[in-house]
Amino acid sequence: MAFARTLALAGAIAGAAALGPALAAEPKPDFSIKTKWVEATVILDAKIKADPALAANCLAEGKKWTEKNRTDADKERKQDPDLFRNAWSFERKYETRSVVDGRYVSIVRADYEYTGGAHPNSSSDTILWDRSAGKRISIRPFFTETADDGPTLKAMRRGVIASLEAEKKKRGAEGTDASAIEAIEPKLLKIGPVSLAPSTEEGKSSGLTFHYSPYAVGSYAEGEYIAFVPWETLKPYLTSEGAKIFGGARPKDDEDRPQ
Repeated sequence: MAFARTLALAGAIAGAAALGPALAAEPKPDFSIKTKWVEATVILDAKIKADPALAANCLAEGKKWTEKNRTDADKERKQDPDLFRNAWSFERKYETRSVVDGRYVSIVRADYEYTGGAHPNSSSDTILWDRSAGKRISIRPFFTETADDGPTLKAMRRGVIASLEAEKKKRGAEGTDASAIEAIEPKLLKIGPVSLAPSTEEGKSSGLTFHYSPYAVGSYAEGEYIAFVPWETLKPYLTSEGAKIFGGARPKDDEDRPQ
């Protein structure tokens, strides 16, 4: 028995040692709230934290988001305490997608929440930060026109649909939620959260990626979809600034990354 206990202890120590680096790698929240009923965290990646203005902007938004979730949860708990048999949890991560021309920083903002339902929910949005201006911007400066239903947005939509249909086929989910894909509108505020894709050419972007959360264009089980539209597709609509920042091809590791 003593020998067995010794082996068990040795195994536990070895297991802890093996887990140590993995646990150490867990990012430390840059802001958090923890009560008996709610846990909420905000995490910025290292590249964002290296830019004080960008970090302050993201953190201010993240704090506001966590405070709202706590306030909403407190109201819900007063009305229906049974919903809080388990604490509700929220997490917001800001992750750098690309840095183009040393100026334009694309960020994916990933939200996770569990509020007692059958499963947790997740969603994604994007931020485009202009380091020179010190503020968030849209992709409008890169295109000669971005009118609703205009030629630029129609070209983007065609590219998005082709990319989504190809990804659906790759996953064996072709034909599912076709109406949701067709419902994507050629409007800048309706086409989906957009980011500048990284490129094989340093300092350039290979095109646009559009980020669709679970349920947006497929079932929850299908997860997130990322549609890629290469810059060559949009070349006829680029401004001089757009022509300056786009080039190269989408890196293989970005194309193959899990969605």
